[in-house]
Amino acid sequence: MRELVVLGTASQVPTRQRNHNGYFLRWDGDGLLFDPGEGTQRQMLYAGVSAASITRIGLTHFHGDHCLGLPGVLARLNLDRVTHPVDICFPAADIDYFERLSQIVPRHRDPGLRPHPVATDGPIPLPDAPFHLEAVALSHRVATFGYRLAEPDGRRMLPDRLAALGIAGPDVGRLQRAGSLTLPDGRTVTLDEVSTPRRGQRFAFVMDTRMCSGVEELAQDADMLVIEATFLDADAALAHEFGHLTAAEAAQVAEAAGVRTLVLTHFSQRYPDLDGHRIEASKYFHGELVVAEDLMRVPVPTRR
Repeated sequence: MRELVVLGTASQVPTRQRNHNGYFLRWDGDGLLFDPGEGTQRQMLYAGVSAASITRIGLTHFHGDHCLGLPGVLARLNLDRVTHPVDICFPAADIDYFERLSQIVPRHRDPGLRPHPVATDGPIPLPDAPFHLEAVALSHRVATFGYRLAEPDGRRMLPDRLAALGIAGPDVGRLQRAGSLTLPDGRTVTLDEVSTPRRGQRFAFVMDTRMCSGVEELAQDADMLVIEATFLDADAALAHEFGHLTAAEAAQVAEAAGVRTLVLTHFSQRYPDLDGHRIEASKYFHGELVVAEDLMRVPVPTRR
């Protein structure tokens, strides 16, 4: 299963309808929790997300609405006696904040955290991860990174061609591993003859930033882009001053990048409803547009 579970959609100030940030990405056997703001543990309960399902945590930066839920999540991992290791990525420039948050309450046992301080753009080495995770710097008031998950490209086997050549059973696996297979009649069949390229899926996560090259890089060819749209264009000057995007900016970069599903979130409390965000974004983006709501589930689109 590959889906996004939206735990919270508010920005700095929560509202009666919007909890602070929190985004849980189910990716097959992995569970990636991004930016757990205050109240995330309770939102997880409402959404049916167990602590045991968390395998990685990504913090874009250390403003409270993106990280104050971390102590509670770590405490829950401890309480539930989660035994598997949990990778946690965060900006290296503010490692002192991570240490304070991770040590704010006593623990009965080490929950198996594997910290990954991020200092520069590039891949993050995650042991045993079936995907690549990279970080890209963004433009905010403090050190901030966005994240991009990329599944390795592969091949899709063509059953009709395999059958025509009499290749079946273990021979299919041998052909995939070796790249070629010698048939009983002496003929050699290559993997290219019986398969087509299968592009790996991409997921991008962008929070709290002005428009910058990092936003464009993260969004490029993403199957799903989760991105802040704190303001509307009428408040563009305010957005730039405080290091945020408008719905129009998020939509424009998504359209230019070839994004398939665009998820807008992180809305300022100044907007009592989000009709304006939908109208503004739909002027520029022509793929699947989702204006996120708390506890919403958004499936990652199926392969192209």
